[in-house]
Amino acid sequence: MQLSKLTMPVVLALTTVSASALAMNPQPDPNNPGGYLLSKAQVDASAQAKTSNAMYQTWANALRTADNAVVNAISPGAATNPVNVKRVERVFGQTQWQFLTQMAAPEYTYLRFLQAVGKFPAFCGDYTDGRNADAICKKSIVTAFAHFAQETGGHIAKDNISDNPLQLEEWQQALVHVREMGWSEGQPGYTTGCGQNDWQNRRWPCAAGQGYFGRGAKQLSYHFNYGAFSEAMFDGDATVLLNNPGLVADSWLNLASAIWFFLTPQAPKPAMLHVIDRTWTPSQRELDANIGYGFGTTINIINGGIECGSQNRDKGQPVNRIRYWQGLANYYNIPIETDEEDTCWQQTPYGSLNLNGATDVLYTNWEGDWAYYADRPGGYSFECKLVGYQTAYSALVAGDYEKCVTNFYQSHVGWPSVKVVADLPPPDTQPPTGGVPVWEANKVYLKGDQVEYNKQVFEAKWWTQGNTPGSSDVWLFIKNL
Repeated sequence: MQLSKLTMPVVLALTTVSASALAMNPQPDPNNPGGYLLSKAQVDASAQAKTSNAMYQTWANALRTADNAVVNAISPGAATNPVNVKRVERVFGQTQWQFLTQMAAPEYTYLRFLQAVGKFPAFCGDYTDGRNADAICKKSIVTAFAHFAQETGGHIAKDNISDNPLQLEEWQQALVHVREMGWSEGQPGYTTGCGQNDWQNRRWPCAAGQGYFGRGAKQLSYHFNYGAFSEAMFDGDATVLLNNPGLVADSWLNLASAIWFFLTPQAPKPAMLHVIDRTWTPSQRELDANIGYGFGTTINIINGGIECGSQNRDKGQPVNRIRYWQGLANYYNIPIETDEEDTCWQQTPYGSLNLNGATDVLYTNWEGDWAYYADRPGGYSFECKLVGYQTAYSALVAGDYEKCVTNFYQSHVGWPSVKVVADLPPPDTQPPTGGVPVWEANKVYLKGDQVEYNKQVFEAKWWTQGNTPGSSDVWLFIKNL
C-alpha cells in the first residue's frame, strides 16, 4: 500500500535529551539587517527533543494516511482492499451497515465508509502486542455510531409509527443528516472570523461565497477545521476543501472527517481511539478529575464543556449519547471492563481542568518560547514550545515546528526575523581594514567598544549583548567602511 507522508514528524529516536541542553546558535543574516539565520539541523533537533515521548510516535502512526489513489480503488469484497478495510468487512459487514443506516441520507454508503477507513490504516489496524484487533475495531465502530446517532441522528421515538414506520430504535437512526439542518450549498454560513488579518486566516483563508457550516457524520464546521482536515486529506493543501467544502457532504470525506476526528488528539485531550484501545494512560491530574477509560471520556473529548460535569447529568445530549451507546453495545455484545464508565457527569470537563503547564500531560501545538536566554541575541529563545491551546502550528503536522520558529504565519508579535538554512555561514573572524572587529551576536560589549557590521562601524553606548548594530539604540553609528 502506498502511504502519504506522516502527518507529524517522525521521532527517529525516543531519546530523553533535555531541550535546554540543545545548542542554538543564531547568526546575523547578511541579507536581512536585524534578521538571523538558524541551522536546520539545530531546529530539527529541537523539535525532536521536545517530542521525544513515545506517545508522539504513536500519534504519528495513527495519523498516517493512504494515498487517495488507494482509497479510490477500494470496493466491498475486493481482494486488493487494505488490511484494515478487510477487518472492517469481517467484523462489520454490509448487512450490519444496512441495519444501522435504514434512515440514513443516501450520501452515506458502505463503499464510502470503507474508503474512509482505508484512508487511515490505523483505524481497525493491526496490533503487535497481543491486543485483540478485531474486538477493538468493532468497539471503535460501535462507539462512532453512538456519537453519529446523537450528531446526525433522527431522534424519533420507536412508538412514533407515523414518522418511524419501521419502528427503528433511536440508536439505529444515525447519519440522517449530511448537512446541518437549515443550511444548503450556496449559503455562506459559519464565516465568523473570515477575512480578518490573523494567523487563522493566513493559514486557512476562507474562499469567497463559501459556507463552512456542519457537514458529514461529525458535522465538520468552521474554516479552520475545514482547512486542517483538507491538509490531512490532500497532502498539506488546505485550499481543496476551503474552496469546495461541499465535498465533505458529497464524497467519502463525509465519513473520513469523523474518522480523522476519532484519531486526532486535541491536547490535552487524547484521541478517542487511544481511549478505546488503551494506548492512552490517564495522568494523575486526569484521574483526580475522574477521567479514565470508557465511553464517558469520549463524550468529554467531543463536547465535555456542554455535556460533562454534575450540572449536566440529566441533560438531553449526554443522556442520548449514553442511551445510544448502551443500546448498541448490548446489541453487538461489546464487553465493558470494570474500570470503564459510560457517563461523564462525574468528570471535570477538559476545558475546566487548566492543564496548561502540567508536566504529566502532553500537548500538540507549538507556540513561540518567550523565555529569556542571556546567551542568545536579544535574549530571544529562537525556539518554540508545546502548549495546551490551539495555535497556528501543530506538532502533528510535518514542518510546523520550523514554521513556528520562523513565525511563518506572523502569530508571534515582536518575534525576530528568522530564516532556517541548511548550513550556517562560517563566522567572519577577520577584522576589516582599520582593525575594527566584526560584531558577534553572543559576545558582551561594553561602553566604547567598536564593531564592524555590514561594512559600517558602530560604537556601544553601554553594556550590550545580542542587540544588532543599526537596529538598536545601544549602538552609535560612526562611519562607513
